[in-house]
Amino acid sequence: MTLRGHLLILACLLIGQWGSPNMLMAADNSGYLPGEEARTYLRQRLNRAVADQPRLCRGDVLCSALLMRSFYKRHDFNPVWSTKGRLFKNITEFAAVLESAGADGLQPADYHLFSINLMQVMLARLNGDESIFSPVEQVDLDLLLTDAFLLYGGHLLNGKINPEDYNEKWLSTNNDIDLTKILDQALAGQGIKNVLAELRPPQPGYQRMMTAITSLRNLVEKGGWPKLPTRFILREGMRHPAVSILRQRLMLSGDYAMPGKTDEDYFDGSLAAAVSFFQMRHGLGIDGVAGRRTLAALNVSAAYRLQQLELNMERWRWLPRNLGRRHLLVNIPDFSLQVIDNSQEILRMRVVAGKPHRSTPIFSDMVEYLVINPYWYLPETIVVEDMVPLILSDPEYLQKKGIKVFAAGSDEQLELDQTTIDWTGISKEKLPYKLRQDFGPSNALGRIKIVFPNRFSVYMHDTPSQGLFKQNSRDFSSGCIRLEKPVELTTYLLEGNPLWNREAILAAIDSGVRQVIALAEPIPIHIVYMTAWADKQGVIHFRDDIYGWDKLFEDALSGKLPKADPACVDMNKI
Repeated sequence: MTLRGHLLILACLLIGQWGSPNMLMAADNSGYLPGEEARTYLRQRLNRAVADQPRLCRGDVLCSALLMRSFYKRHDFNPVWSTKGRLFKNITEFAAVLESAGADGLQPADYHLFSINLMQVMLARLNGDESIFSPVEQVDLDLLLTDAFLLYGGHLLNGKINPEDYNEKWLSTNNDIDLTKILDQALAGQGIKNVLAELRPPQPGYQRMMTAITSLRNLVEKGGWPKLPTRFILREGMRHPAVSILRQRLMLSGDYAMPGKTDEDYFDGSLAAAVSFFQMRHGLGIDGVAGRRTLAALNVSAAYRLQQLELNMERWRWLPRNLGRRHLLVNIPDFSLQVIDNSQEILRMRVVAGKPHRSTPIFSDMVEYLVINPYWYLPETIVVEDMVPLILSDPEYLQKKGIKVFAAGSDEQLELDQTTIDWTGISKEKLPYKLRQDFGPSNALGRIKIVFPNRFSVYMHDTPSQGLFKQNSRDFSSGCIRLEKPVELTTYLLEGNPLWNREAILAAIDSGVRQVIALAEPIPIHIVYMTAWADKQGVIHFRDDIYGWDKLFEDALSGKLPKADPACVDMNKI
């Protein structure tokens, strides 16, 4: 048997596909097929890949078979990674790019890297004599490379999974780009690495995550950080062996730099400052004391934190590529809102978000108008689950709260007599009333409502419950977003409108008159769920997974949920 035959047997044994249909022609002892037959074989392979389930090539699933068929048809079914049996040098460049996929929180193994490298090794064992590398191997390598490019490019562009398949409260953006044209550009001389880099989310936050993930992965590979005993509260002024473990833990995560010679078992001021910095990064109460919650956060493994970074890089890929020159960014796990103008944060405030069982949805939209002195129309869920029990225990509850009752579908000209209403049979399916709370000191929406029309009927608003903003975790609403600084945000949104400066806004509030004000230029708003990010200084922040959605999407990405194969999104829909 020829050397090529021995290597083919080795390849088959390594990838477990001896005797698979795509290897039958490779077993031909002639070792070479004319160009026309290679084109015929490429067409046959694609037709078989489209028809077969699963779509295999040398043991790997071809994820973009339909897309590849149209791509190769455009090339008259000629291989694109080689010509006249000679392989292009950019194959080595592409393999190196795939090797570095971990910098994007992706897995190199998802992109046929083993099979691609194996075939390159086979070629090297043949001393570079590509004439022995038959068109059969040439075609299979071509298919693997093209599929890898389209798959990897699709993952960089839109993510590995579609969150809407797993969570009805999460809408993503499909960034529609023809990846086959991008591949043509790469092969025409623009370079594999360069064109793929352009598919990444362009936001600086994503680029900072790439740096952070590389650093944390290196730490994980070295064993991570030690675990602290949790039966002790550690604070400044105490001496204990656990303090030295705390010191080491904070050094490894970059929160602490030991100031020269130090009594490692003594909790000094510099260590208290490091604990405070750690607490700030993790959204904890800042007191410099390693108490119960702080110790729990310290004991989250480096491997889990790495997994969080990978997951949140995926979330960046679900966002629009252009967030807008001016935009609002609401991060639910951080309970914060940022106003971004020309890449600069010009306003930040705390927010109150939805409770876990009434979670705030995740989506992007446009702020179109705001309402001063708004009515509050109570949602059905709140009426049935919250109000009815209160009304049954206190028949005058609605009157005390300034809530009026009208017939459903009415023009609200005729208020119903609440004392004549039987509330005992009320349900979501049987709710013939609508409830409206007028402006006043107890109005749940406060003085301002900011509207971005959406399918979830979610908006932002003021609140009379200002004390909630002092809480560290602020998941208290029924889904809408309560604002710490509504007047400041309204002033920004109406900036440039000569009728509406801050004084005019305050005067309108004091008037007690309901007013609807349209924005001259709608502004994008992005409600996100980031449990990990890197700030402008490169500092990595983590937050609690308040809705349990990290676990949900980790299961989806690992293939534990049945809706999709995360290593093989349906590229044919792109």
